[in-house]
Amino acid sequence: MSEYLHLKDQTSNPGPLGLYGFALTTILLNIHNAGFYPVDTMIMGMGIFFGGFAQFCAGVMEWKKGNQFGSVAFMSYGAFWLTLVFIWIVSALGLQQPDAASMGCYLGIWALFTFVFFIQTLNGLTVGKILFGSLTLLFLLLSIYNFTGISWIGKLAGFEGIFCGFVAFYEASAIMINQKYGRKILPM
Repeated sequence: MSEYLHLKDQTSNPGPLGLYGFALTTILLNIHNAGFYPVDTMIMGMGIFFGGFAQFCAGVMEWKKGNQFGSVAFMSYGAFWLTLVFIWIVSALGLQQPDAASMGCYLGIWALFTFVFFIQTLNGLTVGKILFGSLTLLFLLLSIYNFTGISWIGKLAGFEGIFCGFVAFYEASAIMINQKYGRKILPM
């Protein structure tokens, strides 16, 4: 039989899960970067499970739907959170901590990687442009802060990161609310 049965994809949109995973962990970490509290198990727990695993799962679901951008973005930023928390845990166990230059390079390469996503959003929705533009700036500011040690740059990065996280929160909320109501309630 040469006929193929084509089934309609009825799985839900994994985008909000990945965006919320990114948003909440980014906001909490950057409240720390802005100077309000130290890195603690709350940030690490969110980083592993919601920022790391949940985003990675959303990326796998995006892959299944054929969305290359969403797949690579969510799996990559999920892996970012897992590597960051791994660095903190290994350092806390007394193993070699990264120095300022290596963390500056780590964050700088994430800025470059994120800039590639920003370029892709130029052909998309406004909220995506703002999200990836602000995330590129966040990684760049954090990289500069690590290289220079200038405290106001670190605090500025924190406040900019809080903004970035709220942009992702808005996008996730807009997707869910607009889908639930079947019309555009929140512009994107």
